[in-house]
Amino acid sequence: MARTQSPAAPVAGTTHAFAGVFVMLGPHMAALDRYLQAQLEAFEPEIRAMVNYCIDTSGKRIRPALVFLSGWSGEGAVSDDLVRVAAVVELVHLATLVHDDIMDSADVRRGRRTAVLEYGPTAAVLLGDALFAHALHLATEFPTTEVCAAVSESTRRVCAGEIVQTLRRRSVDLTPADYRRIIDLKTAELFRVSCHLGARLAGSQPGYVEACGRYGRHLGVAYQIYDDLADFFGREDRIGKTLGTDLASGKLTLPLFALMDRLPQNEREALAEEIAGRQPPRPSLHLKQMLESGVFDAVEQAVHRELAAARLELGEWPGQPPTRHLLSLGDVLLAQVAALRPTA
Repeated sequence: MARTQSPAAPVAGTTHAFAGVFVMLGPHMAALDRYLQAQLEAFEPEIRAMVNYCIDTSGKRIRPALVFLSGWSGEGAVSDDLVRVAAVVELVHLATLVHDDIMDSADVRRGRRTAVLEYGPTAAVLLGDALFAHALHLATEFPTTEVCAAVSESTRRVCAGEIVQTLRRRSVDLTPADYRRIIDLKTAELFRVSCHLGARLAGSQPGYVEACGRYGRHLGVAYQIYDDLADFFGREDRIGKTLGTDLASGKLTLPLFALMDRLPQNEREALAEEIAGRQPPRPSLHLKQMLESGVFDAVEQAVHRELAAARLELGEWPGQPPTRHLLSLGDVLLAQVAALRPTA
């Protein structure tokens, strides 16, 4: 059952922490919005309202931001190529969200009813497919096959990560290495290709393009760990989506790994029974156990380590215009994690 409350209280100024970093991307995001809205005409009239339901402006749009920041060339410079590739990665991401919500039986996404709740699972899965297909169509409009090849490969890897996670649900034999592999595929890959393509289309030198991609991969892993932490310590009215789905759907994530390491044998076995689906989930009990055993601190440190690795990737490129802007995203993510910290 989804949760709506946790001990984390609202922190002034952190309702949308990414907003401050993205102020300078206002012209870019406005151009992206116009471009995405223009794409509605490409869809069949019967499904345009459904597509429009998915294409909204309430999300953080982190992946398009990574495209724009990795290709940053100065204040007010909005490249048509960057706008187009930002739309491609956003449409791929939206498609994965539609499919995720089906698999998680989620009711809320970005503060409103999910597509699966609005249209039903059969129509929603096909809607996600349509978004995927149009993203790849847009990628073919570049003069070379490079963008389409990169996006196609990344889309396949994202889907592979979701497939592996789906097949390993309810499995208590999952290892931390398995978990890392899954989130590297399903989340970090799209972060990586966003940074890679942004830098590549901006004409950056090959070494910097690769460094941006590696930075994006580490940032994506850190973001997914944060997201998994928020599933236990977040609040739906702040996060804007259904929470408490990981335990209920049998996903073994880093907070659960950390908790199992800290529980006595009998309680660990009881938690394993819940993950396996043989007993009903008890999220309130496990949140209490996490609070008492220092799980939050352990997972927060994992985010810090991943972001430290991300910073190292750009350490040799301090003079490149995108570097400081990309690094600032790590600071914003740390603020997001800190905002989840339970208060006494």
